[in-house]
Amino acid sequence: MRLFKKGFTLVELLVVIAIIAILFGLLLPAVQSARESARRIQCQNQSRQLALAVHNFEAAHRVFPASGWTQSGPGNPAGKFVGWRTTILTFMEQTNVSTLYDVSLNWWEGTNRSVASIPIPLFLCPSVPEQPSVMSAVAKPPRPSLSFQTPLGRTDYEAIQGVQPSSIDPVKYNALNRFSVMHRNSQNRFASISDGTSQTIMIVEAGGRPSVYRKSVYRPTLQNDQGIGWVDSEGAFSLDGASSDGVREGCSIASGCNVAMNARNDNEPFSFHLMGSNSTFADGHVRFIHQGVSLTTMAELCTRAAGEVISEDF
Repeated sequence: MRLFKKGFTLVELLVVIAIIAILFGLLLPAVQSARESARRIQCQNQSRQLALAVHNFEAAHRVFPASGWTQSGPGNPAGKFVGWRTTILTFMEQTNVSTLYDVSLNWWEGTNRSVASIPIPLFLCPSVPEQPSVMSAVAKPPRPSLSFQTPLGRTDYEAIQGVQPSSIDPVKYNALNRFSVMHRNSQNRFASISDGTSQTIMIVEAGGRPSVYRKSVYRPTLQNDQGIGWVDSEGAFSLDGASSDGVREGCSIASGCNVAMNARNDNEPFSFHLMGSNSTFADGHVRFIHQGVSLTTMAELCTRAAGEVISEDF
């Protein structure tokens, strides 16, 4: 009598493999979604820590930091080119880095270039993919073109200076009411935010700079002279609005530049999160704003004293 060993037939094995593949295919998007959700939450937490550091600066100096200094002011006694992230280092447990920074020089001079190469994790959103090392920078006078021996420390968060009236609404906005909390050489107090701190954005995501993206596509042939590192004093920008493909910027709402975020990352709000980005408000809270928000509403949120009534539930 012949005995047969029990086992799987080839067909049964293929069926099992097919079932496992189907289950894996169903599970993978859920895993990826959960990971991105965790990254987005971490990004929000980092934004809150930045807001706390900004508030601590305000408590110490009685004014919010300027987005970038070109003259003497709080945190910049020598009147050099200094950015807002540099001035809040002491208030975000980076005193050792702050001590190394020479406030008597512009950020690109002397030993400050070595300090600028120190990576600071709080400035990096975990949803941003790995970027090419920043080993050089194009000129933006008075800053000359630069090359670095070690990669420049990057940042994915930036101060929003306000709005560009000609791009958004030249009747509604002008040189007096177009600004947000932190802009060039500003010395704004809490009392300066008459539109309400809970309805005024002061920091946005500007992920991936200085690499240039159009939508989610990396464009290595394009260069950006702003946001080249966390030390950059020229990284802040105003809201212009972009076309849906990210090719055009600031061409007016009527001409099709009506997208508020995630169309282009060179000096417009941009994140690598799905369907929106984090915005940090002047009262310290962080909100994830859907990328479908109207440009008009985003503009209303990016001014501190324009007297608007927010036009929609953003």
